[in-house]
Amino acid sequence: MQHTAAYWREQLKLQSHVEGGAFRETYRSEWVLDMTTLPAGMGGNRNASTCIYFLLEEGEFSAFHRIAADEIWHFYDGQTLTIYEIAPGGNLLVHKLGRDIAGGESLQVIITAGNWFASRVEVPGGYALSGCTVAPGFDFADFELAEKAPLQAAYPEHAALIDTLTR
Repeated sequence: MQHTAAYWREQLKLQSHVEGGAFRETYRSEWVLDMTTLPAGMGGNRNASTCIYFLLEEGEFSAFHRIAADEIWHFYDGQTLTIYEIAPGGNLLVHKLGRDIAGGESLQVIITAGNWFASRVEVPGGYALSGCTVAPGFDFADFELAEKAPLQAAYPEHAALIDTLTR
């Protein structure tokens, strides 16, 4: 049975996300890691792990942002999700999250802590339902939404892409 984005939004009780798309947190570990054991950049204790559902439709995008922890993306349903990741030296990684393994897609994609990343569905009329697991757990204190001009100045070779994936 082929589902729609509206079906998933309703069934999973997804809400709008500040970076774009829709989400719902499904897991927050009860284990709390003391800030003295965490990497630099995390200003307090963090749950060991968190997990969300994340839905994007064609025409929407998850704007460039970065977090202080690694994030693992999991593909669930819909069409391919393209995830753009910019490493500190400016290297652009283009990940294809989807189920066409032979065509170069992956069911899981790992985004390195501190790297800028954004995503969108590039299939006309399509959507992608994914999940994101963050460890140490996600906290909005570790979240930074990119500003267009400074990110373009830092990575001028990707200015056109940054223009389309920032607000």
